[in-house]
Amino acid sequence: MTPAALAAIHRAAFSTPRPWSEKEFADFLDDRLCFLTVEGPAFALGRVIAGEVELLTLATDPARQGRGHGRRCLAAFEAEARQRGAETAFLEVAADNDAARALYASAGWREIGVRPRYYHAPDGTRIDAQIMSKTLT
Repeated sequence: MTPAALAAIHRAAFSTPRPWSEKEFADFLDDRLCFLTVEGPAFALGRVIAGEVELLTLATDPARQGRGHGRRCLAAFEAEARQRGAETAFLEVAADNDAARALYASAGWREIGVRPRYYHAPDGTRIDAQIMSKTLT
């Protein structure tokens, strides 16, 4: 999937946090520590450092959500992270993103903390970031 395609899906899927640009995706893909998993109209982008992986973003084309693409993409992300030596995974998710939080919880991720007022919504409100983790070993 090209940086332009990634940015288009991200833009369709997110307003908070702000959608990432084609350039930002290109920069991540150029980073040797980052990797991308793709499942149909869904993708996950992560970065492995010192036995830990951070799920930087997971997005599914909104027109094709609810068909398991995100769940399969998350599973592929976790498998690839293990292959790259990650033992523990982390992510941040907007506290008001109930669908994403439910997906992560059903996949065995657990909430371990909160970053109060971390995200800036387009209307100017601030939204907490839930920090979640999963043991991969």
